[in-house]
Amino acid sequence: MLDSDEVTEKTHYICQTYLAKKGGGLQVDKLLQYTSAAQAQERAERESRAEGCVGADAYMLIEDAGSGEVSAPTFLARFGTVPDDDDY
Repeated sequence: MLDSDEVTEKTHYICQTYLAKKGGGLQVDKLLQYTSAAQAQERAERESRAEGCVGADAYMLIEDAGSGEVSAPTFLARFGTVPDDDDY
């Protein structure tokens, strides 16, 4: 049982990159986790300019430590060609 003073939520900051699939569409390439929103955004911007990368997202997720449930992503920055929000 958790004390009322314990943190029950954990924030994850993610950089996710995409490649173009043969025949169309996108494929996730890299999934990198950071300790701050700024780090995730900076990496997404750099990765979006890398050869072969067609786009990158920086987003955050909130995980409930008690249940293990994870929120829908909150996008911090999106670069290049990325999936529609509805695809998450």
